[in-house]
Amino acid sequence: MLVRRLPLIFVLSLASLALHAQDLATTCHASSSYDLTVTPGGLLFDRLQPAPLRVELQDGALRTDGAAVRLRAEEQDRLVLFERELRALMPRVKAVAMHGVDILVAAVHDEGTRLSLSPDTRAEMDRRLATRAVELKQRLAASNSTHDWQGNLADQYVNQLASDLMPLLANDLGQQAINAAMSGDLQAAASLRDSATDLATQLRPRLEQRMRVLTPEIQALCPSIQRLAELQQGLRGSGGQPLNLIQVGP
Repeated sequence: MLVRRLPLIFVLSLASLALHAQDLATTCHASSSYDLTVTPGGLLFDRLQPAPLRVELQDGALRTDGAAVRLRAEEQDRLVLFERELRALMPRVKAVAMHGVDILVAAVHDEGTRLSLSPDTRAEMDRRLATRAVELKQRLAASNSTHDWQGNLADQYVNQLASDLMPLLANDLGQQAINAAMSGDLQAAASLRDSATDLATQLRPRLEQRMRVLTPEIQALCPSIQRLAELQQGLRGSGGQPLNLIQVGP
């Protein structure tokens, strides 16, 4: 869905990428029942129901479910602006998403420092973080459709990252606990074991908190989202149904 998934796709507000800290839907109160694909030749909105199921925009021309729609000159002008402004918005949204990836990587790195991990563990953690970050940034850069992110793929990236890192961190803390116990520092050993146990539940909320620094950047996108919603107001498909490509409201 267009704006609801934009964070998953482009924003990582990660978006929801991340961690569902914030997203366009909650910050800008924007949603859409459509998926969006952006091509060099135009914009395609599609959904399973209700009609129209397929909306194509290109240089002020409108087709819905394969049928051309007759438009007044003023409506054509609005569609031209809609397409132009949506295309201009995409790089801005992707830039927020890229920044979100960087924040996430930095936050996890800082968690490793806070836990006093061994140098080898920190190095391996940073290597795995960098690999995942490159993968995600490449996918964000190449994406031109919300269909690329079906099935909560952003969540899958977060889960993969957790699968990569949690055993590594837990093993390091566990080894520290064993070493502390063998040296007779039972209190330190117990504290380290508790840290390892709590890691899975406490790490994600701390990362979500760090991601909130993206909120002003997401808020800066809201006027453009509102503008797109206004430009498509009143437009109807070949069957007379309102397009409602984007909906903005409380």
